[in-house]
Amino acid sequence: MTFSLHAATVQPMLQVLGSVTHLVRKAEAHCAEHGVAEREIIAARLAPDMLPFTYQVKSAAEHSWGALNAVREGFATPSLEAPPKTFAGLLEKLDAARQGLAALTPAEVDSLVGKDVHFEFKGVHREFLAEGYLMSYALPNFYFHAVTAYDLLRARGLAIGKKDFLGELRVKG
Repeated sequence: MTFSLHAATVQPMLQVLGSVTHLVRKAEAHCAEHGVAEREIIAARLAPDMLPFTYQVKSAAEHSWGALNAVREGFATPSLEAPPKTFAGLLEKLDAARQGLAALTPAEVDSLVGKDVHFEFKGVHREFLAEGYLMSYALPNFYFHAVTAYDLLRARGLAIGKKDFLGELRVKG
């Protein structure tokens, strides 16, 4: 089987971004149904020194569409942009990431294999090839932030399970 960077990155990113979108909508509905202030979920943290739910969702979007853009540009650095402060803002961020990823063709993404990517953040400099950056940095970060968003909602009592995280599977046929 031939390695496809598109199949290894874009397709699972779209699947999980769909799940994260579903989770944000479930959080919004939970707040409305149970009289919970939106801010309680938006600002929720698993530990005092951990970044909040809104940051986790923002980062899932940025480690997907943002990572592919970084590879296209040859330069990557984490975004210091503040996360959205509302569910609506989070949904907009996720929708933009999903639309951007969906517009990428397999040929375009696969043509990035072997491309140099310079990473820079807080005095740390790393040189990657596109596939190394995406598979060893962007994807692990993407999954970390997506599952942390899920865990924050579970910790707040939302009725969600593994199926909510897995989302729409790519089954045969």
